[in-house]
Amino acid sequence: MSEGAVRGELGSGEFAAIAAALHDAPDPEQTLELVVEYARQAVSCSDATLVLLSGTGRLEPAVATQERVRELELLQVSLEDGPAVQAMQHRSAVLVGDTKDDSRWPHWSASAAERGLRSVVAVRLVAGEAPFGALSLYGTEPDTFDEDDAAVAEIFARHASVAIATARDEAGLRRAMDAHHAVGLAQGVLMERYGLDADRAFAVLSRLSQRNRIKLREGADQVIATARQSPEP
Repeated sequence: MSEGAVRGELGSGEFAAIAAALHDAPDPEQTLELVVEYARQAVSCSDATLVLLSGTGRLEPAVATQERVRELELLQVSLEDGPAVQAMQHRSAVLVGDTKDDSRWPHWSASAAERGLRSVVAVRLVAGEAPFGALSLYGTEPDTFDEDDAAVAEIFARHASVAIATARDEAGLRRAMDAHHAVGLAQGVLMERYGLDADRAFAVLSRLSQRNRIKLREGADQVIATARQSPEP
């Protein structure tokens, strides 16, 4: 289904505006918060959540509009099953018409119903061909979502996937650049203070990090902080 054919109230212009706003978010955390807020606008619903794969490959709740839905995502993580988990494993959206009647995940569905959440649509987030998370939308009434809502959620998820992946890549690049800068400054401090060349200064910094079992960036920060605390000659 094309973006222009979705519902009618949300066309390509609205999706483009949302994509631009997500791209302009100043950091990954705000990008995630905007994703769930815009998702609630794109598909009218009571709550929204994001679960993402961590660096260790473990699925973890990233952001939720309320504590009750965050608890449900934690339950899915512990059970290793549920609509968000299934959405990551399949290309199509996962719809739950009524959590009181759904038998696919009895424990999770009962917990959702107890919290007053009766309907769910979950869609996966993908970078290239690899799924890296899922977006879940919740309703307090049975059959809140239909196939059109699922189509809107999937289109929104494509925009959100690009925004989240870009924010993560940019954040990683910034951390790498900051670390490189800190190591260079620390090398300069050691070279000036002890008359070392660049290679020996780096070797000293490496030994400091290994001895204290910390990252090279942390060792560099310690050297810089010590230099700043030292009195001027």
